[in-house]
Amino acid sequence: MQNHTIYIRTLKRAEHTVFCVEDGQKTYYDPQFKRMLPYASGQQVKRSLLDSFCDAGNIKISPTTFYWDFNKKKELKEGEAFGTCDPTYPDQLIGGWMKASKGGGSRTLKRRSPLSVSAMKPLHPLLAGVNKDSASFDRSGHSHNKIIVRGEDGKELNEDEINTILEGKDRSLTRKWIPASNKATGLFIQDIAIDLRRLFSIRLDDFEPEISQEVEEKLRESGWVEGENVFGRCLIAPVKLREKLIPILAYAIINWKITSNQARTFSLMETLAVSIGGNANKIAGAIRAKLSEENSEQAIPVVEEQVKGIDTFVTPTAAGYVATTTESIEAMDDAEEKLIEILSSYAYEALPEFAL
Repeated sequence: MQNHTIYIRTLKRAEHTVFCVEDGQKTYYDPQFKRMLPYASGQQVKRSLLDSFCDAGNIKISPTTFYWDFNKKKELKEGEAFGTCDPTYPDQLIGGWMKASKGGGSRTLKRRSPLSVSAMKPLHPLLAGVNKDSASFDRSGHSHNKIIVRGEDGKELNEDEINTILEGKDRSLTRKWIPASNKATGLFIQDIAIDLRRLFSIRLDDFEPEISQEVEEKLRESGWVEGENVFGRCLIAPVKLREKLIPILAYAIINWKITSNQARTFSLMETLAVSIGGNANKIAGAIRAKLSEENSEQAIPVVEEQVKGIDTFVTPTAAGYVATTTESIEAMDDAEEKLIEILSSYAYEALPEFAL
């Protein structure tokens, strides 16, 4: 029986870093272990994966159309934002799209991404956490700083007025204290499910269209062939396009990473292990954690290196945090090759099988 869905679980380590978010490190509360835990959302991981995909293939990201409304009050209001809804852009083919026009003036176009992407979350609540980090901007050792003090009217005060204000006060004007912020540290897992039936196919459905008639004609002219799968009639990407995109996609899935938006909190976020297989339950058991029998307040990371039907690849770095026996410096290259093999061997043009 051929697997139509492939699961990939990735174990990463992050050290004293901030996942790239606008308002500091995202956290959630675990009610069982009563801890605030750091995470990166699935949307953030997906964006990181698509960035890696486009970088690896030197692919230009598809354009986005932004709509703004200028109303009678002469106010500019934010409207919709649409992608191209065109799978000839590889990031659209992999990432999916949704276009619902304001007022319902045109048909809604929707393609669910063939990649289901989870949040990056702690392997176990006891194996990751957040800590507060205070910082300062100190230039008190430099005598050529320029200091400007503004009065209530916004005008600059002169040196005598500044000295009067500082009289009797132990206050430096060349140091800025930065409020404490959360930093994430620990072992994290992230899961991806790839629906191979939809990876390189676009559904043809007049009632729930994925593409416009114009794009359909464009695809046919580009060599996409009509076929049928369990979801009905579809257009299937040509072999040459699949052969070009599969190695790029495999590289992105194995090597994506989230980078911090702060130079002082950079972390390699190195991958410790990757498991690939067609059984979600076995994937969950291949990389996991368990409570210590001696101490219920301690969790032990576990990487099962021999699970039937699951291929697990372990890096040398993992040996510093998990008991392993098959770690290899070529582990990530091997994982990439395995994923390419799986994606390349799937029968994308095959007709659906019906159980009687």
